[in-house]
Amino acid sequence: MATPNDPFLATHEHRESRPMPPSVPAVDEIGATSAPLTSAAYFIGAHCQAYNEDFMLCKAESTNPAHCLKEGRKVTRCAADVLRQLRANCAEEFERHWKCLNEHNLEFPRCRQEERPLNECAFARLGLKKVIPGTSPATAIHEKKNPIHT
Repeated sequence: MATPNDPFLATHEHRESRPMPPSVPAVDEIGATSAPLTSAAYFIGAHCQAYNEDFMLCKAESTNPAHCLKEGRKVTRCAADVLRQLRANCAEEFERHWKCLNEHNLEFPRCRQEERPLNECAFARLGLKKVIPGTSPATAIHEKKNPIHT
């Protein structure tokens, strides 16, 4: 049973009260707080890149929020799928990392020790690799054994 501090809030329903138009496919809300979403953000970004790009292109077409509901739902489904996969395959590593982020104001540098096992598990079991957009192909900070700022 979820507690009030449970970031996945499994006992609470997060539903929009107004009905969706019939043309928009139904999708459950993610139901996670900022810590697990931040922990999984790079995996979600890489795994859901195509859906995210479609959504952003759609948003550029029109300022009407209803114009991109289908694309937004696809992004939500994809992100929820990544969270489900992480919880099913790397539960301990994932929980340790998001709890560290939660305790340290969502600051990645303060949680590098918890981040490495999560990255290794996500790659080994799910094929998900953390790639930081805009960085050079040199060793990324999260892969360094002794980064300066930890």
